[in-house]
Amino acid sequence: MLSLVPVSLKTANAFVAAHHRHHKPTGGHKFSIGCECDGQLVGVVIAGRPVSRYLDDGRTLEVNRLCTTGERNACSMLYSASARAAKAMGYKKIITYTLDTEPGVSLRASGWTCMGLAGGKRWTDAVPLWTSARPK
Repeated sequence: MLSLVPVSLKTANAFVAAHHRHHKPTGGHKFSIGCECDGQLVGVVIAGRPVSRYLDDGRTLEVNRLCTTGERNACSMLYSASARAAKAMGYKKIITYTLDTEPGVSLRASGWTCMGLAGGKRWTDAVPLWTSARPK
């Protein structure tokens, strides 16, 4: 059974370094949340300031990394938990980006909405931008 657990940035970054397909650990965060199954860490979410300076208004949070071992429903659980935590901390918006090849099923399942393509110069020319309806 899946359960949420608090994790430090050090633990979350170590998990990302070991399991993420294309991203490296982050330099900082506002918070990190882990997901366990039978006492073993199977996923993490790292939320922090938006990478885009245009979105860094002090009221917007970004899911900078989400990484799992593939455990069923772990991604949706972590996206939902990050949106609830952002709302509880007073943020008005939480966003994330995905690769254009990723379908966003876990994001939709946890109540997030695709806002369209955002220009990006590092992954591809444009990547989908997602937001959660929870923080308001």
